[in-house]
Amino acid sequence: MIVEATNYFAKEGKAPAVLQQRRKATAIRRELGLEPGEILVRREGSGPDVRWECRFPSLAAYEADMAARAGSEAFTQARQAMHTLVERFERHVFEMDENS
Repeated sequence: MIVEATNYFAKEGKAPAVLQQRRKATAIRRELGLEPGEILVRREGSGPDVRWECRFPSLAAYEADMAARAGSEAFTQARQAMHTLVERFERHVFEMDENS
């Protein structure tokens, strides 16, 4: 199991716009037939304003998802728009510990 997590640290006053843009990207994922993932919004504490997570059953599934995103002009435009709203973006990819 592969888990992708992306963290969005909004520019000052842009957290609502970051959330809206992440929702648009998720809608594009649905249009592409991809898993929508989950959007998380920071409620308290420090950290990213918005976080998106998605689970993939295998590395091959994750790589196919990445290829579909890369091949989508709409997703590319959504990504570019997001980068105008954030101070920092992080992508983390994890593999589930199958022995836990």
